[in-house]
Amino acid sequence: MITVRQLHRTAMALAVMLVALMGLDRLFPPPLERAAAQSVMVTDRNGKPLRAFPTDEGRWRFAADLDRIDPLFVDALITVEDKRFYRHGGVDGLALIRAALSAGRARRIVSGGSTITMQTARLLEPRPRTIGSKLIEMVRAIQIERRLSKTEILELYLTLAPYGGNLEGVRAASLGWFGHEPSRLTDDEIALLIAIPQSPERRRPDRHPDLAANSRADIGARLAVAGAWSVGRATELAEAPLPHRHAFPARAWHASASARRGVLGDVQSTLDAALQSDLEALLAAKAKTFGPEVQLAGLVVDIETRAVRASIGSASREVPGGWLDLTKRVRSPGSTLKPFIYAMAFDDGLADPQTRIEDLPKRFAAYQPENFDRGFNGQVTVSEALQHSLNVPAVIALDRVGPDRFAAQLAGAGAPPQITGVEGRAGLALALGGAGLTAEDLAVLYAALGDNGLAKPLVWRAGQEETSIAAPGRRFIRAASSRQILDILRKAPAPAGHVPATLIRDAPQIAFKTGTSYGFRDAWAAGVSGRFAIVIWVGRADGAPRPGHVGRSDALPILFEVADRAAARLGDDTTNRVLLAEGRNRPASPTLANFSAATAPEILFPPSGAELWGGGVDGEPPRAFVLSGRGT
Repeated sequence: MITVRQLHRTAMALAVMLVALMGLDRLFPPPLERAAAQSVMVTDRNGKPLRAFPTDEGRWRFAADLDRIDPLFVDALITVEDKRFYRHGGVDGLALIRAALSAGRARRIVSGGSTITMQTARLLEPRPRTIGSKLIEMVRAIQIERRLSKTEILELYLTLAPYGGNLEGVRAASLGWFGHEPSRLTDDEIALLIAIPQSPERRRPDRHPDLAANSRADIGARLAVAGAWSVGRATELAEAPLPHRHAFPARAWHASASARRGVLGDVQSTLDAALQSDLEALLAAKAKTFGPEVQLAGLVVDIETRAVRASIGSASREVPGGWLDLTKRVRSPGSTLKPFIYAMAFDDGLADPQTRIEDLPKRFAAYQPENFDRGFNGQVTVSEALQHSLNVPAVIALDRVGPDRFAAQLAGAGAPPQITGVEGRAGLALALGGAGLTAEDLAVLYAALGDNGLAKPLVWRAGQEETSIAAPGRRFIRAASSRQILDILRKAPAPAGHVPATLIRDAPQIAFKTGTSYGFRDAWAAGVSGRFAIVIWVGRADGAPRPGHVGRSDALPILFEVADRAAARLGDDTTNRVLLAEGRNRPASPTLANFSAATAPEILFPPSGAELWGGGVDGEPPRAFVLSGRGT
């Protein structure tokens, strides 16, 4: 007879064992973190796949989501692998007994008796197939069931299941073997996806097609025996062709990397797949016309949201430097900064579009700028100086605005110039490209120009667009100045072969500026076309000179083509961007009629070296003198 004392001791022993087991469970949890290393799929704004990134180990392993997996596949998997999956706690005793009896009768292992949870434990901690390993898997399965829901366990298994080679998980397998997502699967695909993980290397359809076909047929037969499929449905599998290995998507190579940066899991980018594909083909074709070592790069940015709709880091990865994202490489911007110099002069009240400014030989200490054609035009308006990219007037304007202040304004807008030289201070050469910027920097600046002077960072992920719209931005230049600059740039001479947009109905009104760096190393075109800011760069990745190649001839025609394609693909809400006529083409006020370089005041009287006596004589009051001078 069991006494109360014995019952008490038994209960205490069980309690101690339970506490010990709980402690061990906490000390030695299952390594669920192994599934954290996953591949990433970057899609365009509409969900179209652009580029897939493998794990650091070179494996294709995407997180499984039951909501995006064909439910017919999930039902068939459970029927074949673990009928009581939703009823057991990780270990199915009946299945283990059945497996033992079958092995005894056949004198070999017929079925393993492992549940899906136990298989998941084995995938998390691969071990040799021994009785000891099986016992560990059972313990781990119970631990996993305590931590995860049945849906989470299924998703974990379908993330880790091996499918031959470097394919892991049902999504990678479906993309790798069938070339599509597992959201909808045919019967032969379902059967093959269940069969391969049972012996992943021996059942690969690309290396062992006979074994793959036989195992697929066997799965169909088992589903028919279980009553899940009809016999006719199962026998039809023999007629289905076996798949071949498909390449994972690799479009928008550099842009996808930018969208993915700093994010775990799949990324829906702001890119438009159709426009991206168009521009990749366009820039690749243009690069061939420039020579075997010339690269191109470009961006199209939606001004309202700052969303990058297309970004081409290089024209071809087959050309030297093509693996680099050249939209992020620091280059001399040439004359593309001139619009912002004049805009700041407008902000300061130093000038307006009709102010006269000198285009004459002038030296600034040791610096003496020249125009591209080495000629001079005398007195011109600011509009004419900007439209024809005259160098001396731009340097005069920067001298008045202040190069250090101008550089600080650029940095504040999100486009810090890379300055070399004495103590890294900006000089007047900044007006002509004497500092480094990237194509992305220029896109930030020209998007600000198209948004009434408000600067905001570029947006790469679709979920950030609304946030960008709501953000106040940083005031870079005043709205009135940005409108005046855009109006000036719209009236610049169009590139050869292009009819001015004012003569074509519904054509985008393009406000553009070209630039060529010292030594013909970089050819630029940047501008605002309707709702888009566009930047195009042409050059060699190694920075070697290309004599005679300038922004106007190389980059500007491409910018116009890109603008046309962006408007065609995405629409061009030009009416939203039409500038108010207020303040345009009005005559300069008298105080702004002439814009001259700053000079130190010059005293004419008294002459240099003269001595003046101001004391009175015989009690007379001190004498007063009048200074005479000229200058500002």
